[in-house]
Amino acid sequence: MISSSPHIWPLKGGVHPDFHKEESTQQAIAIAPLPDKLIVPIRQHIGELGKLVVHVNDYVYKGQVLTTQPKGLGSLTHAPTSGTIVDSGRYPIPHVSGFSCPGIILKPDGKEDWGEHRLTPYSNHLSVHKNQLLERLYQAGLVGLGGAAFPSMVKISAADKATIKTLIINAAECEPYITCDDMLMRENANELIQGILILIQLLQPEQCLIGIEENKPEAIAAMQDAVATTNNNVIKLVAIPSIYPSGDEKQLIQILTGIAIPKSILSFDYGILCHNIATVHSIYNAVVKGEPLISRTVTVTGSGVKHPQNFKALIGTPFHHLINTAGGYTKKAERLLMGGPMMGFAMQTDEVPVVKATNCILALSEAELPYSLTMAMPCIRCGKCADVCPVDLLPQQLYWHARAEDLEKVQQHKLFDCIECGCCSYVCPSNIPLVSYYRHAKGAVKANAEKLQKIDKARERHEYREFRLQREKDERKAKLAKHKAALQKKKAAMAAAKANGNNKQNDVSDVIKAAMERTKAKKAAAQQQAKHYSQPRNTDNLTAAQQQQIDQADARRTASTKKHTETDSK
Repeated sequence: MISSSPHIWPLKGGVHPDFHKEESTQQAIAIAPLPDKLIVPIRQHIGELGKLVVHVNDYVYKGQVLTTQPKGLGSLTHAPTSGTIVDSGRYPIPHVSGFSCPGIILKPDGKEDWGEHRLTPYSNHLSVHKNQLLERLYQAGLVGLGGAAFPSMVKISAADKATIKTLIINAAECEPYITCDDMLMRENANELIQGILILIQLLQPEQCLIGIEENKPEAIAAMQDAVATTNNNVIKLVAIPSIYPSGDEKQLIQILTGIAIPKSILSFDYGILCHNIATVHSIYNAVVKGEPLISRTVTVTGSGVKHPQNFKALIGTPFHHLINTAGGYTKKAERLLMGGPMMGFAMQTDEVPVVKATNCILALSEAELPYSLTMAMPCIRCGKCADVCPVDLLPQQLYWHARAEDLEKVQQHKLFDCIECGCCSYVCPSNIPLVSYYRHAKGAVKANAEKLQKIDKARERHEYREFRLQREKDERKAKLAKHKAALQKKKAAMAAAKANGNNKQNDVSDVIKAAMERTKAKKAAAQQQAKHYSQPRNTDNLTAAQQQQIDQADARRTASTKKHTETDSK
């Protein structure tokens, strides 16, 4: 059913730019042809990175996992198609900083061979346990496709610990030029509703609100018909006013529920969880079809492109390949952006790949830019920027403090509440790129915080070193004192023993003397006994002949003894 207007709360501020939606909605979503190469970076999400488990010259199958499981917050990366890895290294990615990250270059073989890497389809997801569904979202590498690229499984798991009363599906697509969600709803409404039912199965909300801007009548009609087939009273379609930035998560929550969620608070702390409609489609593909997140719908548009259109493109497809598929550049092409003209950022080259967060490739002429490329003029303090700010900030004050690099003042004026929607820059008559100043100030604050954190860590290390050295010094001192005490105790014991020794000396001498007397007596007794046995026996009344024999034997014994003595001396 479609909710009526009383259920909509007004959005403070906001602007009504030229939306330029019709240029890219004249044709159905086309499947982009395979490029000669796919550049697949492993940084396509918020959080930690896994490590590549494939190497140059390896053959990979479609859907094959290319990385290890990241520690903590993170997401897996898969091969978008089958083919051979021809290079591995660091490659530029579409990012506001223009930096590079690790990845691979894959040369497709055109076979689209899944091998054994397709996930098992759950045709009847109602019979699948919640934990299995969450694990499927992780194994499929799902992240939010609305721009933040936050891992979907982590987001749903965290929300599951709270009580979710309201599930919001963000289908507003308020940014000018971008129509990928619009076309997705027109052509795949039934699949999207099935994806929403999977989320309802996981979260068990009391209501599910689908917010769609009223400038998308075809999408609203298609989704209305799909909802009607479910006979589900939880799902409600809400047509909201076409105003920018109604598609920002917290702004959409405020429009649909009237709840203004503070910057430092998460939406599920209020019992609300928000998911982008394209993310819902990836959930359907992962659960029902068994397909990981290896492709997405991308809008290629702007007056700098000959034939604006939406394409289903593989992750890793170079920007220039999609632009050429859309007919190539026109002579008006002045600036290439990823994203819309309000929150998108400029690309230095079109050699960067489509990543999971790429919703639009925008080639603009100078006339189409939301603010002029001419030199900015001084601020005239008109206050228009404050009138359109959807988060009720004072952009003018933020500008002055950011320009003066007064990091304390910009934080006092709630710099980090700024959602960088670009409304202030859009209405500024002096063409001041206000959002650029805010982004620079945010970077400076973060850099300063990191610097202070390093200083704090250095101080902590120094203090701990001083503590450790003092502790070791105290331990050595205590050990030395203990040794000295033991030595003193030993000396005292020796002195006491010496004092007692004089009294015992006489007793000791008597004992020794008695022992010597006993030894002397034993020796005398032994000698007497030996003398007794050495005397001849039965020598009384011998005849002359017997005495002669004895004398002769004694003579021989004496001679033998003398001979042996002389031999030993030689």
